[in-house]
Amino acid sequence: MDDHQLLRYSRHILLPELGVEAQNRWLSSHVLIIGAGGLGCAAGLYLGAAGVGALTLVDDDCVDLTNLQRQIAHTSNRVGQAKVDSLRQAIQALNPNTHVQALAQRADRDNLDTLVKKADVVVDCSDNFATRQATNAVCVRRAKPLVSGAATGWDAQLSVHLPKTPGAPDDLTRPCYACIFPPQSEAPDVACATMGVFAPLVGIVGSMQAAETLKLLAPTGTPVVGRLLMLHAQSMVWTSLCVQRDPTCSVCGP
Repeated sequence: MDDHQLLRYSRHILLPELGVEAQNRWLSSHVLIIGAGGLGCAAGLYLGAAGVGALTLVDDDCVDLTNLQRQIAHTSNRVGQAKVDSLRQAIQALNPNTHVQALAQRADRDNLDTLVKKADVVVDCSDNFATRQATNAVCVRRAKPLVSGAATGWDAQLSVHLPKTPGAPDDLTRPCYACIFPPQSEAPDVACATMGVFAPLVGIVGSMQAAETLKLLAPTGTPVVGRLLMLHAQSMVWTSLCVQRDPTCSVCGP
């Protein structure tokens, strides 16, 4: 790091659990963010500001006036612009040294394998069950950490999914997303346009996704693995559920 970077990242470097070593890891890391909406905006801004060296943003949507209530990286003068381009501009305004690749396309089976393979951590900020399941399946296959978040209405959830421990195929402490939400289960997607969403809620969860990602990359602390955190924003009560890997899971099972 040069003197400018030492000053820019000084508040992280001063933390004894991080220091120069963790900051250097972040500078050389590559994070894939799927979704540039409410969760992706918060996660992307914090990861870029923290100095993650490379971010890849994937989303096929454009900025709409109704997004501006909660998707804080987008602005009124960027309505109609691709969300990934808008988020890229916001991140690089904060930190021009972060390399941001903006892909205005849907994350699906055709491109996920290539995208996940190149990333150190995958952050799922998508807004639909099918994309979450497809992302999880590729992360399991490629043995990549997945930080998953979701928010709608007044409720949100967060979990971290790590690859199974090498040499321990029956390790029950590392469930994948499909262990908690089986692909075959009925999970109808509810659009924010019809359901609504409390604006700060997506910021809370997206920021926590950034925090978990930085912890994984450092590495430091205890990630939210084997737990499902759920927040009800009207009461601001967090519920933490312990979850285990399903030995019969169709995605990460034998």
